[in-house]
Amino acid sequence: MTAEDYLEGQIILIDKPLKWSSFQAVNKLKYILKRKYDLPKKFKIGHAGTLDPLATGLLIICTGKFTKRITEIQAQAKEYTGTITVGATTPSYDLETEVDKTFPTDHITEALLLETTKQFLGEIDQKPPVFSAIKKDGKRLYEHARAGEEVEIAFRKTTIHEFEITRIALPEIDFRVTCSKGTYIRSLAYDFGIALQSGGHLSALRRTKIGDYTVDNAITPDDFEKETEEIL
Repeated sequence: MTAEDYLEGQIILIDKPLKWSSFQAVNKLKYILKRKYDLPKKFKIGHAGTLDPLATGLLIICTGKFTKRITEIQAQAKEYTGTITVGATTPSYDLETEVDKTFPTDHITEALLLETTKQFLGEIDQKPPVFSAIKKDGKRLYEHARAGEEVEIAFRKTTIHEFEITRIALPEIDFRVTCSKGTYIRSLAYDFGIALQSGGHLSALRRTKIGDYTVDNAITPDDFEKETEEIL
């Protein structure tokens, strides 16, 4: 690969590590490429869809002229696998914040779990988590949340194509979901807990596909650095 290749445009599939922000991953690649190829200061690079720091998996990074394809890639269906822990909720709907309420789980059976997934198939109304980057009144929702401010969050339409339970070991429930752009899996976990007449939060998440791109073909930022350094 040459500097011209990256300027003309490349799609790089990264397996984002746990606790990295998507911004960190992009900056890491930008640093690696600029150091290796002496690219211009205004070298274009960006990602096609944010992953939360507590999620791992597929992050598509576009360079050069391919940054114009970001909107098109973001619009494609996504697949996730992960774990919902039932019997407790958190303000962020995941492990970013501590448990704030607990609920009974004795009534939850395999039959109830499988039946409840059906409620979430197709087009659904979903409220984004209050700990999210969506802007409201000029500030991001998580800024309002951390300041202890109450904000009204509107429902959004999203589509769940598939919702499959892959392992039951209460209070943990593993799942696989395919969904449209704009779906919050944290909100799905929270709403799923309510539908079970209990509570729930997301305790693990991995993005496995975006359209035809799969995490099986992705590499970590560290491996990308090693591969790039090996190029003469």
